[in-house]
Amino acid sequence: MNEPVIPAYGTGTLAELFPAIGAHLGLAGASDALGLPDASHYVVLLIDGLGWYQREHWEVAPFLSGLAGEPITCGVPSTTATSITSLGTGLAPGQHGVAGYSFRYPATGKVLNTLQWPSGVHPLDVQPQLTYLERLASAGVRTATVGPARFAGSGLTTVALRDRTFLGVADENDHPLRIDLTVDAARTGDRTLVYVYERSLDHTGHSRGVDSTQWRAALARCDELARALRAALPDQTRLVITGDHGMIDVPSAARLVVEDEPELLAGVTSFAGEGRFRQLYTAPGQAEPVLRRWQARLGEQAWVLSRQEAFDAGWFGPPNPRVAERFGDVLVAMRSDGAVMSRTLPKEFSLVGMHGSLTAAEMTVPLLVC
Repeated sequence: MNEPVIPAYGTGTLAELFPAIGAHLGLAGASDALGLPDASHYVVLLIDGLGWYQREHWEVAPFLSGLAGEPITCGVPSTTATSITSLGTGLAPGQHGVAGYSFRYPATGKVLNTLQWPSGVHPLDVQPQLTYLERLASAGVRTATVGPARFAGSGLTTVALRDRTFLGVADENDHPLRIDLTVDAARTGDRTLVYVYERSLDHTGHSRGVDSTQWRAALARCDELARALRAALPDQTRLVITGDHGMIDVPSAARLVVEDEPELLAGVTSFAGEGRFRQLYTAPGQAEPVLRRWQARLGEQAWVLSRQEAFDAGWFGPPNPRVAERFGDVLVAMRSDGAVMSRTLPKEFSLVGMHGSLTAAEMTVPLLVC
């Protein structure tokens, strides 16, 4: 069976990308661990769900497949909220504390869904550390984010990508407008960093699966966006293209529904995370029995570790004591093509493509520079 992909925090993950750019833009204390080419103007295009090991489908993406590049990894779990917070802050998950798509937030004792941010939780309480966009802007670099207009001021945007300039696009299919906004921002100032977010590939993968004609069509549209963006940018501007995670298709027969095996939830007080990376929070004294029960049930199908074991194994990078307890007491990361589901989360049953675990297909993303 495959072994988990452990992120090389500090040398080869998404968390190193903005610091690497910062080093070239003159930000004090920043260093380039990724070996980026020198420039004074950068655009980072993040294509949500673009994994390195989905390259067998890249025949529909001639521009992307023709670029020089190499694989890097996201952090753990391999999911958007965690990944873009690592990208935006330059920190490993164990430092910034955005522990997944959903996780228990100790200040409230409730599960916090990062995509449906609760009104009573302030984003700066969850993640108060400066973003790299803030740091660069304070150093005189012109920064901007180009993304869906409804994301402006959202909890996750505030946590991960706080910036002075958010350029919202109401129609995400309006590629010419996105390109115009990006090019204008990239030309404004002697030193610039513009971040552009594209999410259609991820949505298609979730609903249709990676091994689908619809996913390949979405990839072709992303390829055209990247090609047109590169053509519109000045030659001296570097375009960096990456993803936040990969994805695998999960067969219906490989889904464990916890309500069908209620003994698995004995001692579990909160159930969070993704189908491929469940985080179990336990009653006092119950972490060890829950751990052993899940290990016995899943065997070689999953990596089942305690929080401390996961930190010791390097899953989350160095622990920040202020946020460490946001990660599950017991962590269930699928090693096979399965998922752990709950009928309390009915929308997840419609997903075909999933991510979150530590397989190479989910963890490894491209770093393409042109």
